Amino acid sequence: MSVIGAGDELGRFLRARRAELSPTDVGLPESLGVRRRVQGLRREEVAQLAGISTDYYSRIEQGRRTPPWGTLDAISRGLRIDEAGRNYVFALISADAAPPRQRRAQRVPAHLQRVLDDLHLVPAVILGRRMDILAWNRLAAVVITDFDALPSRRRNWVHLTFTSSAVRALYPDWPTVARQCVAQLHLEAGRNPHDRQLTELVGELSVLDPDFRRWWSDHHVALRTRGTKRLLHPAVGELILDWDTVIWSGDPELQLISWTAESGTPTYDRLNQLAAHRPDER
Repeated sequence: MSVIGAGDELGRFLRARRAELSPTDVGLPESLGVRRRVQGLRREEVAQLAGISTDYYSRIEQGRRTPPWGTLDAISRGLRIDEAGRNYVFALISADAAPPRQRRAQRVPAHLQRVLDDLHLVPAVILGRRMDILAWNRLAAVVITDFDALPSRRRNWVHLTFTSSAVRALYPDWPTVARQCVAQLHLEAGRNPHDRQLTELVGELSVLDPDFRRWWSDHHVALRTRGTKRLLHPAVGELILDWDTVIWSGDPELQLISWTAESGTPTYDRLNQLAAHRPDER
């Protein structure tokens, strides 16, 4: 069982992107006085942009044809699909063509845990497949949540974002943060369509949370490696943190996420205060 069948998911993804565009968005003339029966572009308009027949494009959307890379590239350009989306559709085709493989459970090497522990004023975690939380440092536990107190199967970034009231309360703009999580998880699903645990995670969250279910069905994908987050911490108040992602060369599926603040800022001073706390003193 997989989270997605490549052909069906590719069709759903293309339909979702097609629905978001108008003819004028892609340089096509708008038919004046003609009422459009569908939202967004028609299939024949996408086919025209990609230089293929309408019948061929329809078969792709219906999951009945797997397009070659050149055709998929032309469709992606026609639909103005961004880099993350292009990576997603190509990953879908590649992953579906490859046989399912048995993958070892991920482990964080001791020296990477030491790196985390030495970041005394920098909250940091290591995420693995499915955005599972595999390791963290003391300050991350104080700022975000006491990860040690969670059952191991609940240590997942997306699961926490949707099911923990304390984590949800950290983000004043929770819907934006949560949608970004869903989009990143969707990208992960394209890379690993045969991941049984990812299937279970998506199924569980779809049942538990209507927002997750709706955003998952939007088929948006995103890949962000840096940004700024605003948190409202119950002990010290507002934190404005710059976050960055570092991929470990020894296992590209391990990523270290860190949150930093410029020295001398109120957030930096508040991180110093939190560094003196225990995780259960949040």
